[in-house]
Amino acid sequence: MLIARDLTLHLGRRTILSEAAFTARPGALTSIVGPNGSGKTTLLRALTGELVYDGSVTLNGHEIAQTKPWRLAALRGVLPQATPLSFPFTVGEVVRLGQQGGLDAGGPDLSQRALARVGLGGFAGRMYQELSGGEQQRVQLARVLVQVWEPTAHGAARWLFLDEPVSSLDIGHQLQVMQIARDFADAGGGVVAVMHDLNLTAMFSDSVALLAQGRVLAQDRPEAVLTDALLSNAYACRIRVNTPPAEATYLLPHAARHAAAAE
Repeated sequence: MLIARDLTLHLGRRTILSEAAFTARPGALTSIVGPNGSGKTTLLRALTGELVYDGSVTLNGHEIAQTKPWRLAALRGVLPQATPLSFPFTVGEVVRLGQQGGLDAGGPDLSQRALARVGLGGFAGRMYQELSGGEQQRVQLARVLVQVWEPTAHGAARWLFLDEPVSSLDIGHQLQVMQIARDFADAGGGVVAVMHDLNLTAMFSDSVALLAQGRVLAQDRPEAVLTDALLSNAYACRIRVNTPPAEATYLLPHAARHAAAAE
């Protein structure tokens, strides 16, 4: 389990998170949603041990603030929003960086398998800087995947932490990446993803945490969190959640109006 209790985080004089509670379990895809500036990325960075916080965050029973970085690197892979590279690396070299931090470094063809998994088979020899933004994002996902290639190890779950993993992708690659995350969870691993697309969130998530102004307003099943009242409150606009006959929750952005425009 991943459990955060009374999580408070300050950046300078600003309080970014305030007594936040959050949980994620192995075998599940847990999404974090909320408006810009609500604290989603900050929460993710606290959960991965990147930022200093007040409160408690335990991963598989271990307090992450007291866990050695190399142990965390073998337990979880982290995909940030952006990973700029200043030096000329090939795609294969970038992906193999993930193997150096994980437990699966002995697999000689692992980087090729990971690239194929994200739809970039045959890209290993290309220069990373020559790729499109969406291709670079998928290369970084491949790097993270090789770090925790097996969703479980020695009877314990391994974890993927993904910060807006589909932000630069077309709809086909968005679905591909979300399916990769879904498959990782279905195989026993844990996935925590910061998401902006509420439809993809509803389609793929087992649990959704809704943030606003540094607080977790709700965390539950998608159908319990993605409601008219909760979303309208969090996003400060009128939102209507619709359910088609197949009972797959979806949202219609064109039906939303900003609060000021609605008055």
